[in-house]
Amino acid sequence: MDRLWLTSARAMALACCVVAASGAICGAARAAEAAFPYGRELMLDVPPMKGSKRVPMLEVDEKGLADIDLWCGSVKGQMVIAGDTITILTGNKSEGSCPPERAQADDDMLAALNQVTNWKREGEILTLIGARSMRFRLQTN
Repeated sequence: MDRLWLTSARAMALACCVVAASGAICGAARAAEAAFPYGRELMLDVPPMKGSKRVPMLEVDEKGLADIDLWCGSVKGQMVIAGDTITILTGNKSEGSCPPERAQADDDMLAALNQVTNWKREGEILTLIGARSMRFRLQTN
């Protein structure tokens, strides 16, 4: 009977260790899912504009330097991220030859990016929050 109790106690201790370890792993995974996605490509979560396959993309390196592809042109930027706050500073836009509605969409997106104040991440979705919220989807390819 003592051996049965000892075996049961060991089994229970092992089960507790497994549960504790899985909780720590799950907690680390949740923290990684909520962290800012440095070094990842992010695509604006919208369909392409009529007559184009292009959708705005964003990539931010670990130092906050950003490559931003707009509807037509592109721009380099700097992002300052602290906690859930973010400031986006953009440089001069490179001009592409595109229809006026896409050039206007570039200007609108730059204005919205420059007004962003906060961010949040839920799994594969990064939301930039400001005068206008923008959802970006992490690319998995």
